[in-house]
Amino acid sequence: MGAGIRILAAFLAVLAAAAAGGVTAQLRQDYYAAVCPDLESIVRDAVSKKVQAQPVAVGATIRLFFHDCFVEGCDASVILVSTGNNTAEKDHPSNLSLAGDGFDTVIQAKAAVDAVPACTNQVSCADILALATRDVIALAGGPSYAVELGRLDGLVSMSTNVDGKLPPPSFNLDQLTSMFAVNNLSQADMIALSAAHTVGFGHCSTFADRIQPQKEDPTMNATYAVDLQAACPTGVDPNIALQLDPVTPQAFDNQYFVNLVNGRGLLTSDQVLYSDARSQPTVVAWAQNATDFELAFVDAITRLGRVGVKTDPSQGNIRRDCAFLN
Repeated sequence: MGAGIRILAAFLAVLAAAAAGGVTAQLRQDYYAAVCPDLESIVRDAVSKKVQAQPVAVGATIRLFFHDCFVEGCDASVILVSTGNNTAEKDHPSNLSLAGDGFDTVIQAKAAVDAVPACTNQVSCADILALATRDVIALAGGPSYAVELGRLDGLVSMSTNVDGKLPPPSFNLDQLTSMFAVNNLSQADMIALSAAHTVGFGHCSTFADRIQPQKEDPTMNATYAVDLQAACPTGVDPNIALQLDPVTPQAFDNQYFVNLVNGRGLLTSDQVLYSDARSQPTVVAWAQNATDFELAFVDAITRLGRVGVKTDPSQGNIRRDCAFLN
């Protein structure tokens, strides 16, 4: 009887493990090998042209991928436009600052893929966004890595679904860690993915509370605070945005962590990674070792790409136009 119970328990454990990994097990690097064998080079060429024309597409595309995956999973639902009876994710206040060049990167890559007859309407927008994210990172000098494929495009995009799903710039370590944990991402994953702020921009409003005269955030480098006060004076145009990394703003590197050690994190949610003693050792380690950071980042963004993916036709499809449901 005891042996029978143990066998049953082992069987149930295997079933549970299979269920937990079922979705990601359906993602694979060669998913499109039979129908669109040149997919990756097609996307890479299109993304390269976009980045050459608009370098800001690097940070914009990475941020788009993150905002997509944390709301309804990595399903390109953030790209869908609002309709007369539905306000889509992209029009939620948290997404209004998503740069148009990120969306355009995906749209241009999708057009390039669909221009190849064998590939037309065979590749999801969600997978193109995942590939484009890898490509902009590599083009900016960051690591290139294998991308798991096989995501379907979501059928739902509602502004209300964004509520409470994206971390505001005011979050502390516990809040950041909890939000990432909901998406099966560890604190180390969160710290690694935060380094996407080695490229891109932050609007003055996202850090204005840190640079109030006579009320400057004590965790911020004093000289940096003065520079930011000059660039973002009281009453500044709300469209003004500053580079998140003031040292190597167009390079995807570990300078982000060096900046944090030096008190030059732009957002509260950046600098807290160093000022909080629990995460500080990781920040210091990656500031000193770019290779270790890149390995951790590739691991983390691969896990990010698995969040809430849809592989069942009842959950999604392959959109003909990334911005509209079929």
